[in-house]
Amino acid sequence: MNQQPLPRIDSNIQEVEALVRKASRNQEESIGQRLARLRRDRGITQEELAAMLDVAQPMVSGWERDVFRLSGEVIIAMARIFGVSSDEILGLDELRATAPIKNKRLLRKLQQLEQLPRRDQEALLRTINAFLSKAS
Repeated sequence: MNQQPLPRIDSNIQEVEALVRKASRNQEESIGQRLARLRRDRGITQEELAAMLDVAQPMVSGWERDVFRLSGEVIIAMARIFGVSSDEILGLDELRATAPIKNKRLLRKLQQLEQLPRRDQEALLRTINAFLSKAS
């Protein structure tokens, strides 16, 4: 009788363990990891984000390390700062692919401009448009 050798249990266990390790590396990022990435992509430091949210920098660090829980108000404020939805921050929706601005200084200035009153923003946009039309 021609018998096939039985597969080795050790090799099957090793394959399963390898798959588990691979799956754990591919897990979705945590809310804290997502916050840190959003903040870094926008060229904002933890200190700057803390100032925008009127909290201490260690709070931002704690949120990014998933040590502290986020309140609804903080999630909404961060969504506005980062220009994403609260569902995107929470991982309920995929983050929209946006090309990050490479010039971090310009990005920080744009974020500061967003804090200005609407009238001042419009005046600056008119100035920028006039400058760009002369440059082209």
